[in-house]
Amino acid sequence: MPYIAAITNGAQGAPLVFTFHGTGGDEHQFHGFARQLLPDAHVVSPRGDVSENGMSRYFRRTAEGIYDMQDLAVRTEAMARFMTSHKARVGADRVVALGYSNGANILASVALTHPDIVDDLIMMYPLIPWDPTPQPGLKDHRILITAGQKDPICPAPQTTKFVDYLMSQNAHVTTQWHMGGHDIGKNELTAIANFLG
Repeated sequence: MPYIAAITNGAQGAPLVFTFHGTGGDEHQFHGFARQLLPDAHVVSPRGDVSENGMSRYFRRTAEGIYDMQDLAVRTEAMARFMTSHKARVGADRVVALGYSNGANILASVALTHPDIVDDLIMMYPLIPWDPTPQPGLKDHRILITAGQKDPICPAPQTTKFVDYLMSQNAHVTTQWHMGGHDIGKNELTAIANFLG
């Protein structure tokens, strides 16, 4: 079943940007934001196809921070196919992806298994509660991680562990921390704009 998605076609030769919402968001959460940052870009924003108490997500979980790993694997492959098809359709030389919370987690899972799809990754509050296997394909990828020091959903030590993993794969990782929790701060938006610029 294809994803419901917001799709904006950009200028010829412009980057392709994928955006992924957080739990309870939808395809419009970051679609316009991506267009503001990269006005000429092609933007594709899929809606998560899992419902948790009426809230859209990209994969199932059994509790806060505990993922259904089998479901995650299946939905990661489905998302990778979706992204690959749009990459082929657009023919962009540069592919960027931005994900927030649950959206950051599906983006991370795709990157860990199909690192050739996206060049530049922005993951806001990712939570990767497993030990990823080595992924040499992440070498030289540009990655921005944003996080809150007091985030109760994505504890800072787990974020740091994931950052350390990405750096060990020779990715070019930038981090932007703030003193708050799971809410997006102005400093993050500035960091994202600088990262893309």
